[in-house]
Amino acid sequence: MATLTTDISALVITLAIGTLGGIIAWAAHLPLGLLLGSLGSCGLIAAIGWKPFGRPITLPPRLRLCFVPVIGVAIGGAFTPAVAGQALGWGPSLLALCLFVPLAHGMGFWIFRRGGLMTKDAFFGSIPGGLIESVQMGEEAGANVALLTALQFLRLILTIVAVPIIFWALTGHAVGSAAGAVIAGSGHRLGFDDAALLTGAAVLGVALGKTMRLPGWIITGPVLVSALGHGLGWIQGVPPAWLLGVTQIVVGAGLGARFAGVEHETLFRAVKLAVINGVASLCLAFGFAVSLHALVGEPVAGVFLAFAPGGLAEMSLVALSLQLSVIYVTAHHVVRIMLAVTIANFGSRILGP
Repeated sequence: MATLTTDISALVITLAIGTLGGIIAWAAHLPLGLLLGSLGSCGLIAAIGWKPFGRPITLPPRLRLCFVPVIGVAIGGAFTPAVAGQALGWGPSLLALCLFVPLAHGMGFWIFRRGGLMTKDAFFGSIPGGLIESVQMGEEAGANVALLTALQFLRLILTIVAVPIIFWALTGHAVGSAAGAVIAGSGHRLGFDDAALLTGAAVLGVALGKTMRLPGWIITGPVLVSALGHGLGWIQGVPPAWLLGVTQIVVGAGLGARFAGVEHETLFRAVKLAVINGVASLCLAFGFAVSLHALVGEPVAGVFLAFAPGGLAEMSLVALSLQLSVIYVTAHHVVRIMLAVTIANFGSRILGP
């Protein structure tokens, strides 16, 4: 019972710190404030090893996963017949991912090798997608797991931090101050039946996604079920803005908590290389966006967001906040992860154990 109490106390303190950091960042009108404020406050405390009230920063991965389907259901709510018609024109950018992914991977590998990393560390650390799969394959190949984890998390986090700031600088408006508040179906007042259907879509989507082994199944499964339900008119409305806000805080705290126990030397080395790789990857994504946006009928911002190598859930939150084509963005990130893991799996066979 003592261990359980300690874990719960640590969790409550972590969520309180994440909430406080998120509210401060949101009040300061920072981009994607709830997510980044929660991530920053929890990540900083975890990285320096401070234990508030004698409790470590911790958030069980299962708790974070419980909230991620909320994003998937919200994304599915953006599905309309008009979106389905537009999807027919996405072929050029989906095909372009087949070029973007190996280019981004090769560029990151070169940067990490130039930075002094061993071949296997550089190869698996530069995979532009599939964090869990990348670390697992790297471990099996004998790479430095702590370094891989830091590099892959920093890829996600730096992209998550940079993209909203870039849009903030370009538009002058904070991204994510009310994430998901203005999307298809958000004007519909949720009743008990609607809430039950949305919950059912999330649960069924997770089960189907896991069974079908979809990439990012925890979010792509709910996206598919929610999109089908909304497209057929069976489901009305989307998760409320306050729930998406809570989701941002939990997701941010979960990412920040992963920095607990990472050696400072490893972290500093990973940060330096990850920043260089992150800037290069975002520049590459912007180049593809400028080249493709006219072909697919999407704004440069939408294509850029679809190619930015961040987390599927987090990039989808940004798309929801910007009122961009969230289905377009999500579809491209699913394909990016599939390609990245497939290419990495092939490369791991060449490198050997």
